[in-house]
Amino acid sequence: MTQLKLPATGQCRCGDVQIRISAQPILTMACHCRGCQRMSASAYSLSVAIPSPGFEVVKGETVLGGLRTPELKHFFCPKCMTWMFTRFLPEFVNVRVTMLDDPYWFAPFMESWTSTKLPWVTTPAAHSYPEFPPMEDIPKLTAEFARTLAT
Repeated sequence: MTQLKLPATGQCRCGDVQIRISAQPILTMACHCRGCQRMSASAYSLSVAIPSPGFEVVKGETVLGGLRTPELKHFFCPKCMTWMFTRFLPEFVNVRVTMLDDPYWFAPFMESWTSTKLPWVTTPAAHSYPEFPPMEDIPKLTAEFARTLAT
């Protein structure tokens, strides 16, 4: 797997909202949950987890969309309604990798919600979970992911 070249920039489809990443990802993933399938109008969503201090919106304002809970907030461009990123835990931001100007370095390291994936879907993910990984697995996943970036 190749590394994300920093700083990385990206934008929504119309360009009204622009983002900047200044920290290496802690994890890359594909999510097969029905919510991601519906919000992305695809078989799954692809995201890269960025430490919160390493992510910023540098132009424009976002709006909340999708299913919202106190723990889960999906952010969209208010003009083109592109789903750009999700805040799930305060430690990181899940950026939709296709928002980045250069998404070609990306491969999902893990996949979640395989219990609802479409039957024809395959990914190169090293780890698969029928739902979201247990929180106790996250440190080992991020450590293993970091080792793959170092090689």
